[in-house]
Amino acid sequence: MKMPPPVGGPRSKREFSLPNRSEDDVRRASKILSALRKRYPDAHCELDASTPHELLVATILSAQATDVGVNKATPGLFKAFPTPADYARATPADIEPHVKTLNFWRNKSKSVHGSMSLLVEQHGGEVPDTMPDLLALPGVARKTANVVLGNAFAINVGVVVDTHVSRISQRFGLTQETDPKKIEPDLMALFPRPAWCLLSHLLIFHGRRACKARGATCREDSICRRYCGNARSD
Repeated sequence: MKMPPPVGGPRSKREFSLPNRSEDDVRRASKILSALRKRYPDAHCELDASTPHELLVATILSAQATDVGVNKATPGLFKAFPTPADYARATPADIEPHVKTLNFWRNKSKSVHGSMSLLVEQHGGEVPDTMPDLLALPGVARKTANVVLGNAFAINVGVVVDTHVSRISQRFGLTQETDPKKIEPDLMALFPRPAWCLLSHLLIFHGRRACKARGATCREDSICRRYCGNARSD
């Protein structure tokens, strides 16, 4: 993803309460973070976007779809609708032909149109940089908002928890939860706030390359051998 330089930084105000984690757990998490950083120094968001509104659109489209699939659809979409105002002047039906290769393309067309329309009506065509404002947009839940805040604005409000992050967090003993809404605060409590956005990229990279849902290399991978419960129980 190619984005302009971040215009913001991590918020200093603590807007949330987090579960208590032991010092041993935090130290172990720090070692995992260091190992992943060393393994994947180029970890980044793999959705193609050059502006905050493009990232917002791409992330809305990525629900139950692969980044590869989204990246195939968005060049034509972004060319047809260069700005939020272009989406707002169109209709969901105008957007549909560009996203028909993706799951739930009708609903996603409506969400993209609705979100871009609200950007124009309420935010001067700019993507807002707060969690409440983003959550007020159609098709935007906390995961999408975290992607946009972390990658477009360098604002760490939470950790993106997708299927890869969920799977690895459980296998590495970072959480005992299965609900992403409960996994996220567990990870936030273990890792330093400036690393929250990067953490999700690191875990996603590892999930796509080593810790797969099927065919995981638990015994062959050095990081998995050290931290994965599956590797230690084999």
